Amino acid sequence: MSDEVVGKNKVVYMTYSVLAENGQVMGQNDVPTGYVHGAGSGLFEKIERSLEGRKVGDRVEISLTPEEGFGEADPALILVEDLADVPPQLRRLGGEAEAQNNKGETITFRVVRIENGKVTLDGNNPLAGQNATCVVEILSLRDATPDEIKSGFPAEQGPAQVH
Repeated sequence: MSDEVVGKNKVVYMTYSVLAENGQVMGQNDVPTGYVHGAGSGLFEKIERSLEGRKVGDRVEISLTPEEGFGEADPALILVEDLADVPPQLRRLGGEAEAQNNKGETITFRVVRIENGKVTLDGNNPLAGQNATCVVEILSLRDATPDEIKSGFPAEQGPAQVH
């Protein structure tokens, strides 16, 4: 096993799980995914800080408050519509629809409640307003190329070699 540690401009390959406050797995990636440490990949800052100095094989559990992770819920992204006014695919809990905001970003709205002839759609991340836990396992490390440092992401998907 290598003596390399996670640090600036290292390509880090990992697998991860994201758990809600109640322990429910809200996201999981068992396929190695990579980022360039310290290069603005968009990884939550607390996760990146928690991985600093870690080695291949380390399993790191990071607790995130809403401010450190998925943010607070935005009431403007919660819509209540008459059941008769929504398409059939939105007449069930968990139904989803995509819409674009005025910035051209795509938002996924989920049906979270159906009650008294009304459908409640929520465009917030399911973890918005909640504490979450991210469990990361570091699979491999290597030096990033200049292009990878610029983009924040490795050129290839998955580790070329697990150390």
